[in-house]
Amino acid sequence: MRLPRFLTPSTVVSAHCDLPCGVYDPAQARIEAQSVKAMQEKYLASDDDVFKTRALIIIDERATLVKHHLAVLWHDYFTAEHFAKYPDLHALVNDTIKLAGGKGAKQEIDPAQGQKLLDGIDAIAAIFWETKGKSYEKPAA
Repeated sequence: MRLPRFLTPSTVVSAHCDLPCGVYDPAQARIEAQSVKAMQEKYLASDDDVFKTRALIIIDERATLVKHHLAVLWHDYFTAEHFAKYPDLHALVNDTIKLAGGKGAKQEIDPAQGQKLLDGIDAIAAIFWETKGKSYEKPAA
């Protein structure tokens, strides 16, 4: 069965990605990683078991979001040309994603791990902004 003519698109469009340009930004991952580090610090400073349980849940949720935002950049934004120009980019993104999970921020409640996660995101952000012809200014702590 054919669609009635008024339901048939009159204009066909195409795009090189699934979202409009400019949507991608490592800042999303960085904001979540800042939350991870802050909650690691609060966890270590607290004697309240209920608070510590809530902190672990928040760390897990935020670290999962870090992994998601970095994976989107890795799979949807960066291209073969980027990986050719920045040969360490694959390992950098992979290692930073691992810092967010596994034996990283989710399992080691250590703000030093949270800082390593932020450092990895900053390195990715520097490359990301360079691909856009801009320089990256690391946010103030």
